Amino acid sequence: MELKDPFSGVPEFVETVRAGSFTSAGAQLGLSGSAVGKSVSRLEARLGTKLLHRTTRRLSLTPEGQRYFDGWSSILSDVEGLESSVMADSGQVSGRLNIHLPAAFGRRHVMPVLMRLAERHPALDLAVSFTERRANLVEDGIDLVVRIGTLTSDADLVARRLGRQRLVICASPAYLAGHKAPERSAELIDHDCIIGSRRDGVPPGWLLRQNDGEITSQVIHARHEFSDGDAMLQATLAGAGLAQLPTWLVAKSLASGALVSVLDDASGAEMPIHAVWPRSLYMKPGQRALIDLLAADASRDGSPYRL
Repeated sequence: MELKDPFSGVPEFVETVRAGSFTSAGAQLGLSGSAVGKSVSRLEARLGTKLLHRTTRRLSLTPEGQRYFDGWSSILSDVEGLESSVMADSGQVSGRLNIHLPAAFGRRHVMPVLMRLAERHPALDLAVSFTERRANLVEDGIDLVVRIGTLTSDADLVARRLGRQRLVICASPAYLAGHKAPERSAELIDHDCIIGSRRDGVPPGWLLRQNDGEITSQVIHARHEFSDGDAMLQATLAGAGLAQLPTWLVAKSLASGALVSVLDDASGAEMPIHAVWPRSLYMKPGQRALIDLLAADASRDGSPYRL
């Protein structure tokens, strides 16, 4: 009796879904796009069902394909974690970590930690994306993300709180020389304000503390909108307007006088910062090492986002 390989075609199928095309999946697997497509077709024939809708422009999952992908994504993650846990017994941290980070925070506060981790473990490879997009960690094969803000409940994910982000409203002395500093929150509607990206249909607003301590959203006049925190900082330093920015981004500029805080009584809104990773029976040694190193860095004296 011939034994069938239950994994046959599965890596090609899963990578095709993650990459979005046979060609991109082939590039990741070291195969041609044609070879990947044929492997997926053989898998469909073996299962007796179509997993992917194919058009000249894109691929999409059938309902059966979605169920098959979800199941195998979890299985492959557990298999990879199991192998990593066995390797961890030898003290070796190796393999590849796929990490997604918020751009400004990631560049300033996570990249130095990643470089220390890579230096300690020469067999560990890093794939880092800087994005504000909320990716699906399980479906996209992501090992860890850093998220700023309140987390939603998700049984497929695990989180560890690293620190907190405190927001302040600030401007350059040049801007304040030409515009009277606001004394009340309502006056923000009369100022040029710099904001980050926002969802369609959501009016521009900043989180401000009321006299009773409650945090509410204050409508502002958003003149400039940037999708990157460093761009917001540069625009604020250049005198383009007021901005509500995290202390981990502006602490040095405030200390040097390059920026001046305003509405201090109304500032102080905070957001948690978490490391988040997919729930699995086995955690990769690289994941564990990175999470521990991030937590240690966040708790050190002088950390601008320390709890």
